[in-house]
Amino acid sequence: MFDTVGTRQSKTSGDSSGPALESHVSIKVKGTKAKGSGPISSTAVDWEPPACWYEPYWKAKDFKTFNEAKWSMYESAGGEPEGIADVQARYKKGHPYKDFNVDKNDEGMWWVAVKNPEMKDDPAAKTCTRDPFWVDNGKTPDVPQAIDTETLAGLAHQRTVVPPTKISLAPNGKSTVNAPTWIWLDKGAFKPVSVTASLPGTGLWATTTAKPVSLHIDPGTEDAESLPASGECGINDDGSIGEPYAKGKAELTPPCGVRYLRSSGDDSYALEATLTWEISWEGSGGTGGDLPNGTFATTTEVPVQEYQAVNR
Repeated sequence: MFDTVGTRQSKTSGDSSGPALESHVSIKVKGTKAKGSGPISSTAVDWEPPACWYEPYWKAKDFKTFNEAKWSMYESAGGEPEGIADVQARYKKGHPYKDFNVDKNDEGMWWVAVKNPEMKDDPAAKTCTRDPFWVDNGKTPDVPQAIDTETLAGLAHQRTVVPPTKISLAPNGKSTVNAPTWIWLDKGAFKPVSVTASLPGTGLWATTTAKPVSLHIDPGTEDAESLPASGECGINDDGSIGEPYAKGKAELTPPCGVRYLRSSGDDSYALEATLTWEISWEGSGGTGGDLPNGTFATTTEVPVQEYQAVNR
């Protein structure tokens, strides 16, 4: 069937096979815009945000105006695309819709397929192939991939941007072979980040909230020991991670840190601190739940020196 009926050519969000619709979904991020911020990566290998979906798009009169203008353009150009008669029969001549449902202009909307602009080249973005269909106001279409609050939550998850993981280190400047390097994050070093995705005019919305739950330390070399051995540093009761270094703790083992076993020479080790964010959501109609955790990594260059003892 002729595949451009019901599409708007203002901005393309799909592949090059033809025009595609730009979704009306609105995304608002509440959080940080600090330098070094970035999108989270889902920890679930079997989950991905929606690549395409169906949403209410056209009032009946607008749908009619658009399509009839397109048909007139084809006639003026001296030819009509193959399958245009079937399209006209479907939407204008009563098989099954008559005159684009203009007599029900205020009673419903034409729903159409849209693609996630962040995933326009993903094969999954091509799975929404249903022709535009009519849905009365207040009705929920029994159609797979019809937009709902869970769809919006997935889109909000995808747009979650978190601040860089700015860890504190002691000693600061250079670490020493076989001496523990203390790592910590103060309580105020990070705050929850929320993202709201909504579809104007429908009352549909979903807000995700990402909260940090643990820090993973990768020393950047095999010649090192993570402290604890798993490299996972949990969040303390007060919301901090690890424990700040203080005078007199030099011989103690930090609850979060690393012990380098070999000097980095004239170079440094790229210590990677990955913060895991736990993500939950709530939406209109009392909906809500949990989404896969997300992670974001920040790298800190750590020069490691070997202590030279002097015998007299």
